[in-house]
Amino acid sequence: MRKGALALLLTIAILLISTLALAQQDVDKHPSCKYCGMDRKMFAHSRMFLVYDDGSELGTCSLHCVAVDMALNIDKSPKSIQVADFNTKNLIDAEKAVWVIGGEKPGVMSKRAKWAFEKKADAETYIKANKGTLANFEAAIKASYEDMYSDTRMIREKRKAKRMKQGS
Repeated sequence: MRKGALALLLTIAILLISTLALAQQDVDKHPSCKYCGMDRKMFAHSRMFLVYDDGSELGTCSLHCVAVDMALNIDKSPKSIQVADFNTKNLIDAEKAVWVIGGEKPGVMSKRAKWAFEKKADAETYIKANKGTLANFEAAIKASYEDMYSDTRMIREKRKAKRMKQGS
């Protein structure tokens, strides 16, 4: 009995360690976002990992940057779209995730946040604390495209202010 319990604990430990290692492989392969240069490890809670049908891969900091890439690569079809669960930072299927749009916290590369959760209960808990509305992936990516102009303008203004401050 004790050997069986020990073997079970050892198996669970090995699975957890290998899961954590796999969870970070996308960050090791793509440490910074291709579009904005942001550190994907620092933004592990919002990062995304996209694989196209031609085998090409992309790691981004956010849904905003995935939307940019998907617009630029309109002839490619996504084979896999993964997003980090906001709480655990583990990659999950973006199309199966429960998304929260909006709320009191600004998003990554976006004024209107778009966060993903593996569990609906976690999304609902987030909404109770920070507001926002439940959504699916289609609504989240649509919101990202709708916000693209104002978000791009916001990013440009922030970067301009930062350059001016550094030049002073």
